[in-house]
Amino acid sequence: MIKTLLVPGLDGSPAPHWQDWWAATDPTALMVDLPCPDRPMPDLWEAELAGMVLQHPGAVLVGHSLGAVLVARLLAKWPQIEVRAAMFVAPADTRGARRIGHFGTPSRRALPVPSLLVASRNDPWMSFARATDLASAWGSELIDLGAAGHINVAAGFGPWPAGKALRDRLLSRLPQVVEKSA
Repeated sequence: MIKTLLVPGLDGSPAPHWQDWWAATDPTALMVDLPCPDRPMPDLWEAELAGMVLQHPGAVLVGHSLGAVLVARLLAKWPQIEVRAAMFVAPADTRGARRIGHFGTPSRRALPVPSLLVASRNDPWMSFARATDLASAWGSELIDLGAAGHINVAAGFGPWPAGKALRDRLLSRLPQVVEKSA
């Protein structure tokens, strides 16, 4: 049973990215394969993610960078979709960004699931003030990693066990789900 869907951002999350490591080391996690990762298409990516959620209802969505924006976009547009929780890691600011501006400004509506937003104070893709504002708008708990860059390989994040621990902490706060028998 898949419990975590890992949602990569622009250009994907190839090894040694922490999402690739997570998918390889957690048998309950699966990387969402978004088409054309170097040329993101909002509607196509949203449909692909929605399809994965429909195949794995009740999963936790863990998005990085533009993947975090995609997760928020899906939850805002499809509040009825069966997602247990969401974790947004280093969301990218789409405003004025050449390669991702067409994703539009993320919704400021409260999201329908419990969530964490993990942010860095020196992320080149989103200011900490903007991340704080989005966390508040979405109803997400803000996790301040300090000066952690974009929380990617370039910032020293290959294997990232603390990411799994944050997901587990989020899940531990939720009511237990009883599995249905076949």
